[in-house]
Amino acid sequence: MYLAALLLISILLLAYCILIVQYRKWFCRLQVFEPNKNTSAATSFSVIIPARNEEANIETCLRGILQQPYPKDLLEVIVVNDHSTDGTADVIKALQQEYPQLHLINLADHVDGSTINAYKKKAIELAISKSQGDWIITTDADCNIPERWLELYDASIQTSNHVLVAGPVMFTHHPSILSLFQLLDFLSLQGITAAAVSAGYHTMCNGANLAYKKEVFYEVGQFKGIDQLASGDDMLLMYKIKQQYPTQLGYLFHPAAIVTTAPMQTWNQFLNQRIRWASKADRYDDRSVFRILALVYAVNLGLVFLLPINLFVAGEIAHWLTLMLIKIMVELYFLWPVSKFYRHSDALLYFPLMQPLHLLYTVIAGWLGKFGSYQWKGRSVK
Repeated sequence: MYLAALLLISILLLAYCILIVQYRKWFCRLQVFEPNKNTSAATSFSVIIPARNEEANIETCLRGILQQPYPKDLLEVIVVNDHSTDGTADVIKALQQEYPQLHLINLADHVDGSTINAYKKKAIELAISKSQGDWIITTDADCNIPERWLELYDASIQTSNHVLVAGPVMFTHHPSILSLFQLLDFLSLQGITAAAVSAGYHTMCNGANLAYKKEVFYEVGQFKGIDQLASGDDMLLMYKIKQQYPTQLGYLFHPAAIVTTAPMQTWNQFLNQRIRWASKADRYDDRSVFRILALVYAVNLGLVFLLPINLFVAGEIAHWLTLMLIKIMVELYFLWPVSKFYRHSDALLYFPLMQPLHLLYTVIAGWLGKFGSYQWKGRSVK
């Protein structure tokens, strides 16, 4: 039994390592986007921000967008207030006195009062229905927006035939174990996203930095078919768009396009966030994404169960440590160029120390994402 388990986990780990090496190859193939300096801004954008109880963050986010050196007649920002119980709406109303292109929609005025599961998707659909721009950009109310964000999106759109462009996202870092753990985990996710999208392999993105043509959003039926899920306003929509435009999805690979956001402040918030992300895993029609998620989960689950088997059945730990070392080295090989792009190479020093915790978190979050529930923005979601 022990040898069979060891053989199975070794085979799974081998497949996983081959995959990670392939991601590194794709990532290293990326070239930083160079905009044409002689091109004038031409794309009209509607930036959409669903917001729920973001009084402390939303002004920074909005000023980061509205103060960009981008033509005001080509920009509008629509904030959808999702039943906030704090001063979110008041902050937006005050900013409207300075910025006439800032608009506020109260979601409560457009739903019949019944409980729905996908508030964020409803907010985005509502905002798009009232938008004027040709392109939609989504971000989150707690994000910090770089100064050249709109300029780079416009240049990318003008020099390609893309109908959807995903952009990079990264956590800010604070001196704590929780912050460091999230940073390392998110580096992996963002590196895989950039590599996979640019290679045209599968659909991954983050709604905190995502742009797509408004007419294409309607062509694919908006969120129809995925509107019962609380999450998935980004990757599941991206897959729908890929079905009609398989070669017209792009990635804005430029350090000045990185949108940053703060990590979760408590372990409970972090776990709920990851459960929310994992909750849509079995809803991917993109089977390549599902197979990869299944492989990642199987490798982590196998290593978790192999440790006690090694200790109490085989009476040793050498085999488990060997497999863990292989996994860590291959992942560091992938993360090195990713961390340089995001300027967090120093964080990799702590990567091996975080591995046991990462194994447990992956197994727990994946299981609860399928069979459990989570709390998000004061709501309980099953």
